Amino acid sequence: MKSKNILLKDYKKKISEIKKHNNLYFNHDNPQISDQEYDYLKKEVLNLEKQYSFLKKLSLLDNNVGATPLNKFKKIHHLKPMLSLSNAFDRNDMKDFLKKINNFLNYKNKDIELFSEPKIDGISATLIYENGKLKRGLSRGDGIVGEDILENLKTINEIPKIIKSSEVPKLLEIRCEIYIGKKDFISIKDQFANPRNAAGGSLRQKDPKETAKIPLKYFAYGFGAIEPMIFKTQSEFLEKISNWNFITNPSAKIVKGLEQIEKQHEKINQERSSLNYDIDGIVYKVNDLNLQKRLGNTSNSPRWATAYKFSAEKAITRIKNIVIQVGRTGAITPVAKVEPVTVGGVVVSNATLHNEDEIERKDIRINDKVIIQRAGDVIPQVVSVDKKERDKQSKKFIFPNKCLCGAETKKEYSKSTKKLDAVRRCLKGYDCKFIAKEKLKHIVSKEAFNIDGLGKKVIDQFWELNLIKKPSDIFDLDYGKIKKLDGWGDLSIDNLKKAITKSKSILLDKFIFSIGIRHIGQENAKILASFFSSIKEFSKLFYLKNRKKILNNLAELDGIGETQIQSLNNFFSNNTNNKIINDLISKLIIRNYSLKNTGGKFSNKKLMFTGGFKNMSRSEAKAIAESNGGKVLGSISKKLDFLVVGDSKPTKKKIDQAKELKIKIILENDWNKILDS
Repeated sequence: MKSKNILLKDYKKKISEIKKHNNLYFNHDNPQISDQEYDYLKKEVLNLEKQYSFLKKLSLLDNNVGATPLNKFKKIHHLKPMLSLSNAFDRNDMKDFLKKINNFLNYKNKDIELFSEPKIDGISATLIYENGKLKRGLSRGDGIVGEDILENLKTINEIPKIIKSSEVPKLLEIRCEIYIGKKDFISIKDQFANPRNAAGGSLRQKDPKETAKIPLKYFAYGFGAIEPMIFKTQSEFLEKISNWNFITNPSAKIVKGLEQIEKQHEKINQERSSLNYDIDGIVYKVNDLNLQKRLGNTSNSPRWATAYKFSAEKAITRIKNIVIQVGRTGAITPVAKVEPVTVGGVVVSNATLHNEDEIERKDIRINDKVIIQRAGDVIPQVVSVDKKERDKQSKKFIFPNKCLCGAETKKEYSKSTKKLDAVRRCLKGYDCKFIAKEKLKHIVSKEAFNIDGLGKKVIDQFWELNLIKKPSDIFDLDYGKIKKLDGWGDLSIDNLKKAITKSKSILLDKFIFSIGIRHIGQENAKILASFFSSIKEFSKLFYLKNRKKILNNLAELDGIGETQIQSLNNFFSNNTNNKIINDLISKLIIRNYSLKNTGGKFSNKKLMFTGGFKNMSRSEAKAIAESNGGKVLGSISKKLDFLVVGDSKPTKKKIDQAKELKIKIILENDWNKILDS
């Protein structure tokens, strides 16, 4: 048995550890251990007190453990969403980016002026000025809602608190990236994992005096709301705010065409190591703000900007094994288990092999020496095989034709490509336990229910313990059982409860995306949510007598094609799927979906387009209709209010059908007049 002195020393050491992590968690927003590790440490202390009464009498734990997590910052909606950027990884990606812009604007291979600047690996924030005075400062948050971190942002001396200019707009929102310089980070590197972590933790300090101790810097790069708009280009905006004493990046430059894009990309890549801040690519934006407005956004990112990442990091390793994984849509994906190797600062032990055809094309085998690469946050992949190093006894990898659940897999025929899919799939849906578990991981993900603390590893753990087997189980968790698990205690359980309770209220489009129907992504989910409006109407898909009629009506929607309709039919024809989703619905408050602009020129009107337009693409015309409260259909029916006819090669059959059904026809000239009115 340990002596009292040794026990006391051990006990005090653990108390000291708890103090340290309380301080990091509550006061510095920089936890260095997980909630589970923290709770395990707490349990060790409680066990010592339980065994030895003299330790309990010291009451050291009472003053240091069990503090309620502070809701430090007020949540505020952004004036305009802070969207993420799409990514480009090579010349072809940038070529596609330019092509999409030209197609949307109905230009013919025009070299549009782009504004380029380094993509800082920091923390996004927004500064809001009213009549030249800094009034609000928000973190990015989820892009829709941020946290009020104004007082912490004010500690960055270089950020203007007052703009002294008669030209400043009444409302001016400046978007910026907060970072810590590489040289400054050296003196605090023992406190943080990396400069980005240090910047994030510093901005979320409860006490601004603590934030002021950290050498934060910033670059202004964009804007949100501006009233009145006085700028015509991105370059003019940055030049003007630079004159107002905002710090902008000196490496920014205007470029035109693919060759200049590549030249600038290569130049900054070569300078990268000499810069005093971390960058991971270059952001290219359409310089003309009027064109930016015309291009608009998808649900996740602006059409007028992209982040051109630097070259993928590569490394050489050896394949130890090839295993099969089953995805949430039943996709059978081969994964290479490789000898651990560092790629781009991350230790990699797995690499995707994509599909059966990829293995066959590259002739990838177990024990092969391979080159793997990791571009941005993309899953590492095998680039090539060094066949000279291959063992002569090596055998080809035979791809299994069965799922891990034992069911036969198949390659489905794609009506759009007129070919078999490259991917094999298990078609059992929730009846396959491997698919069911992956669907759970999708449901709790950030893009779906966004349940913080219920990540992939926790889902795996709870699945094995039969705590969660279907989505509705998430909302009926037995926290008593969870508390008995190693690493789970009051803190982590309380955080999990809050996250789950918050997720119970969800918008219809998010819910539709969350349930994981194949071919129904975020954009499709919004189209469907707009069509159904409420969960009551959406739930009619469960019943065969309603489904056929509903699916026929869905065929009229622009953006919902035969592939999506067949996928919906397959999903809701499965009784297990229906029961599981019905059980989930019973646990939730699913909010109705409503169009953002109910007072627009086409509010509550249904439109269809045919023919090409002189001044805009059909894609832009549809986007304009939707932004003005309209709903775009894909086929002629009695429900249609307007058929908009472009001058270039309209479909005569559609025009004749519209006339027969007495649908109002709007010619291109009339369309332009409506938009100008």
